[in-house]
Amino acid sequence: MDLNLRKAILENVSDNNTDQLQSTIVDAIQSGEEKMLPGLGVLFEMIWKESDQSVKQEMLANLEKGVRNVH
Repeated sequence: MDLNLRKAILENVSDNNTDQLQSTIVDAIQSGEEKMLPGLGVLFEMIWKESDQSVKQEMLANLEKGVRNVH
């Protein structure tokens, strides 16, 4: 059985509008379930691919702040 998780996740959200996508992201984060991490990773990949360099730099700066606040 060849399971393409990335493709399945993208097909699952392909018809979602911005409100639905936001709800998916918020629900996944709030649930804290490990099984949601691959889906968030695929969504982040889409965000990254669609972002210009300045937005990527902003995301990286926010990520750096976030990971520093973990400790």
